[in-house]
Amino acid sequence: MDEIDHAVEQRPSEVGAGGGPATAGLAEGPPYVYAVGRIEPRFPTSGIEKEFAQVAGRTGTEGLTDRQVLHSVLAEPGNRYLVRHLTWVLTIEGLETYLLVPRDPMDMNLLVESVRSAPRPIDVDVVIGVLGPVAAGEASGGLAVPLVVFDQLYSFDVDGLIAAIPRPESIAEDQFTAAAEELYTRLMQLADNAGATDEHRALNYLAVRYPAIYARAAEAYAGESTLTAVEVRPSRLSGARRIVDVIFTFRHRRTDVLDAYFVRVDVTEMFPYLVTKLSPYYYR
Repeated sequence: MDEIDHAVEQRPSEVGAGGGPATAGLAEGPPYVYAVGRIEPRFPTSGIEKEFAQVAGRTGTEGLTDRQVLHSVLAEPGNRYLVRHLTWVLTIEGLETYLLVPRDPMDMNLLVESVRSAPRPIDVDVVIGVLGPVAAGEASGGLAVPLVVFDQLYSFDVDGLIAAIPRPESIAEDQFTAAAEELYTRLMQLADNAGATDEHRALNYLAVRYPAIYARAAEAYAGESTLTAVEVRPSRLSGARRIVDVIFTFRHRRTDVLDAYFVRVDVTEMFPYLVTKLSPYYYR
């Protein structure tokens, strides 16, 4: 059993209810979401599904897969009404987690762009917005999951993310790719990450926006160290703003010497941002 998957359990005095790091003393803010998963369009009713089938039947679909037909029909501007009537579900680790609603109707385009004509397991969608109530009514398609009113949504694949990360010259390309993929996967699996708590929002922000953590992990692996824990703690700088420290701890495989690094993230507002770059961390 990987140590990192249970890092939150290693320091009970610093863990709050539900297994996440304690956040006592931090000011409460709006229920922001910074989630990483996969967006799936679904037909909420049989009537919408029949309407889609009629539209697809009037479109040239010879030789196309079902997914290619879905992409082709929804991408057509004249079919935008179908986009509005679909249920857009964000799944995280295969679980239906949120129903997505754009704050601005123009952002329906972002939902359409998330529909790949040839989806792959490494496809990723990032959703940034505000958590709403549990969905109800016909439009939810029978799903009892919370709504997220999103302000930003972007899609990429893990290969593209890793390819865009500057690679340390001392690390071979294949070695760096393997290290980056492992770190990304572990960050996404930590503590059932739904992107709705300060610690999860910080982790997801770092996973998709801060390449230095991948370079540090690759260098540690090259130096015979293993990643043993990722912890998120309220920063001592927290006051009027909510700031967390994300700590990455590595252990040398032969000597058992611990080496820790941290990055400080402000999670007060909808869009987290970096306060302190990756630096050595010393446990007190």
